[in-house]
Amino acid sequence: MNEIGLIGTKIGMSRQFYKTGQSIPVTVLKVEKGRVVQLINKEKRGYNAIQLGFGKIKNSKLTKAMKGYFSKKNTEPKRILKEFRVKSIEDYKEGNEFGIEIFKDSKFLDVRSKTIGKGFAGAMKRHNFGGLRASHGVSISHRAHGSTGQNQDPGKVFKGKKMAGHMGDKLRSVQNLEIVKTDLENGLIYLKGSIPGSKNSEVLLKKAVKNIKKLTINEKIEILEKSKKSKDKKK
Repeated sequence: MNEIGLIGTKIGMSRQFYKTGQSIPVTVLKVEKGRVVQLINKEKRGYNAIQLGFGKIKNSKLTKAMKGYFSKKNTEPKRILKEFRVKSIEDYKEGNEFGIEIFKDSKFLDVRSKTIGKGFAGAMKRHNFGGLRASHGVSISHRAHGSTGQNQDPGKVFKGKKMAGHMGDKLRSVQNLEIVKTDLENGLIYLKGSIPGSKNSEVLLKKAVKNIKKLTINEKIEILEKSKKSKDKKK
């Protein structure tokens, strides 16, 4: 069963330096607190879930239906509403707030966000095609993708054929990103490596689904220091 997650904003990228001399690239995310807006039970909907609200929004930007919904729930309007399925809703109450502290026991996170839109792209950029020959009678079609259909039966282009078209702007998940650092005061979380999407894009953070046994950078550095100390003692 899925655990609850948080929605953050991608601020940008930076790097983290360690005393071993390592430089680790990190992505900085600003994570907002999520408020429980609604509890969904199995009797009514067929599944247990909680609805979390993230971000502020002006009343003037809400529809009448949403104004009524938030006033009924006695909560301030939220920009994003997201459902998370849970085993039981007994542990949650409407009005409860969750922040980065829910990841305090986690070493790795799964991330989901929209990739940067590239617009209409050719086959070479979009699918890494080699292109046509650069000589011997190839006329003004060096970057073309070549033939796409058949001569006779069925005489059509199959769905899913690799061709030029819209590239990027798709939801993508990245699993097992290491938490390098958390800043509870400012609501910041530093994840190792890159994350899909441009600056200020929305990012969904969840605890890693897979059971990962690999060591974090801090754990590796601790092991190195211990081995150095033991070698010094032997000398």
